[in-house]
Amino acid sequence: MATERVQVVVIGGGATGTGILRDLAMRGISALLVEQGDLAHGTSSRFHGLLHSGGRYAVKDKEAAKECIEENLLLRRLAPDCIEPTGGLFAQLPSDDPAYAELWVKACAEAGIETEELDVKGLLKKYPVLSPKITRAFTVPDAAVDGFRLLWSNVHSARRYGAQMANYSKLTAVYRSNGRVAGVEITNTLTGETRQIECEMVINAAGAWAGEVTALAGLDVSIIKDKGTLLAFNHRLTNQVVNRLRPPGDADIFVPHGTITLLGTTSVGVDDPNSFKTTDKEVQDMLAVGREMMPRIDDYRIIRAFAGVRPLYQADKGAGGRAVTRNFALIDHEQRDGLTGLISIVGGKFTTFRLMAEKTVDLAAKKLGNSTPCRTKEEPLSAAQPAELLERGKKVFGVPGAKKAAERLGQDFAKVVAEAEKDRAKRRMFCECEMVSAAEIDHVAGDGDSKTLSDIRRKTRMGMGTCQGIFCSYRTLGAMSDHKQFTGTHREFLAEFLQNRWRGVRAVLWGQQLREAQLSSEIFCTLFGMERMK
Repeated sequence: MATERVQVVVIGGGATGTGILRDLAMRGISALLVEQGDLAHGTSSRFHGLLHSGGRYAVKDKEAAKECIEENLLLRRLAPDCIEPTGGLFAQLPSDDPAYAELWVKACAEAGIETEELDVKGLLKKYPVLSPKITRAFTVPDAAVDGFRLLWSNVHSARRYGAQMANYSKLTAVYRSNGRVAGVEITNTLTGETRQIECEMVINAAGAWAGEVTALAGLDVSIIKDKGTLLAFNHRLTNQVVNRLRPPGDADIFVPHGTITLLGTTSVGVDDPNSFKTTDKEVQDMLAVGREMMPRIDDYRIIRAFAGVRPLYQADKGAGGRAVTRNFALIDHEQRDGLTGLISIVGGKFTTFRLMAEKTVDLAAKKLGNSTPCRTKEEPLSAAQPAELLERGKKVFGVPGAKKAAERLGQDFAKVVAEAEKDRAKRRMFCECEMVSAAEIDHVAGDGDSKTLSDIRRKTRMGMGTCQGIFCSYRTLGAMSDHKQFTGTHREFLAEFLQNRWRGVRAVLWGQQLREAQLSSEIFCTLFGMERMK
C-alpha cells in the first residue's frame, strides 16, 4: 500500500498541530504534518491574538487560568519575536457587579496571576478613549501574539529536526489493520494528487474538524463548534489589552495589534467548522457592548469583521457556549474505542498550545517506546537578531521597516537584508501599512510553501493593515511573476485575495469604510478590469 513511511502523521496545521510536530521531531520521532489549507487557515488565525494571562478564566475555571499564566510566561521567553508584551487591563463599569472585583482579585492571586489596582484618573488621562464611568481597574500580564509567526516558527524548528509538512493536503482515508492504524491517504487540494503514507500512529489535532478525522477511522468524537466574531479597527486605540471586569461575555476584550485593534468576541453554536460568515446583527450587537467601554468607538473606521470556530469539548455533552470549559482533553482511542495508534487532542486555547503538545507527545512517545523527555520548555523557538544585522537592516529598510521585518522573518532576516543590499529595487516598501519590502515578498514567494497570494499575506501581514490590500496586493502580484508557481494565473490569485477581503468588509459597509470600499472597487474594476465581487 504505502509509498512513504513515517512513525507519526499529525493532522491539523494550527497551533497545537505545529507544536506537536516540533515536539515529536525534537524527540527523534519521524513525523509528517498534514494540513488541508495553508497553516493557520482555521481557528489559529481567527482569534483576537491575545496571549491570555488567565485573568479571564480565574473565577470560573481556575485550572485553565493556572495553565494560561504558566504558558504565558514561558512563551514570552521562548518566542519573544512572536509576542508583544503589551500588558493588560481589567476595568469595571457601574453596570458590572461590584462584588465581582474582589472575587476576581482573590481568584487571580490563587492562580498565580499578578494584579495591581490602578488610579482610575491616571488611567483615563493615559487613555482618554476609555469610558469616564470606569470605577475600578487592574493590570494583568496579558500580551498580543502573532499566530501566523508562531506557527511558522514551530514548523521551521521542526524541519531543522527532520520533520515534514504537507500543506494544501486533505486527509481522505485512514487505513486500519488488525485493530491498529496502518496508514493514511492524503489528497493535494490544488492538484488532486493522492499519496499513501504508512505510519504507526495518527495524532488528530484538527481542531473544529476533529470529528471529521475520527469519522474516517470509523469512530466518533463530538466537538462543540462555537463561532466567535471579531471586529478590526483601523487605529491602535490603546497600547494595552482592555478586558471588561465581569464574568466573560461578548465583545468585552480589545487587543492592540500593530497599527490596528481587534474587538472580540461572540459565542454562537454552529454545525459547520467552516462557518466564517459574520452578520450585521452580530456586528451591531458587538458595537453596542464595545461602546460601554469606549463611548467614542464610532469615531473609528472598522476595516473588517471576521469569525473563527472554537473547537470545544465536553465529555458529558450537557453544556454549550461559554458554559463549556476552555480546558483541553486528550483522548486515547486505544483505551476508549479499542483502536491502537490513534490519539485526539481537543479543546484548549491558543495560549496553552505548547502544553497541549507536550502532553500529547508524552502519550505518543510512551506508546512508541521512546523515552526522550520534552525539551520545548527550554529550547527557544528563535534567537535574537545580532545587533550588527539589525544595523544593516536599518540602512536598507529604515528603522521601523527593519524592526518589523526582523520580527517576522526570524533567521531568514539575514537573507532578505543581503538581497536588499545587492538590489536597491528590493528595498521598496510594497505594503506601507505593515512595512513589507519587495525583498521580503520575493523571499516568501520563493520559499516553496507559498501557493497563493493569501499565503504571502499570512506570512508577511501584507494587506492586513489599514488599507486592507488596496495598493500592496497588485504590487505583490507583479513580484510573484518571477516564481513559476504563480505565473499564468494572476487574475485568479487576485480575485481570491480580493474576495476574501470583501467577505470581511461586507458586514461593516458604512461611513468611511463604505468610501474606502468604493475606492477599492473603482481601482480594481475600472483600472484592472476585475469583475465585481460577489
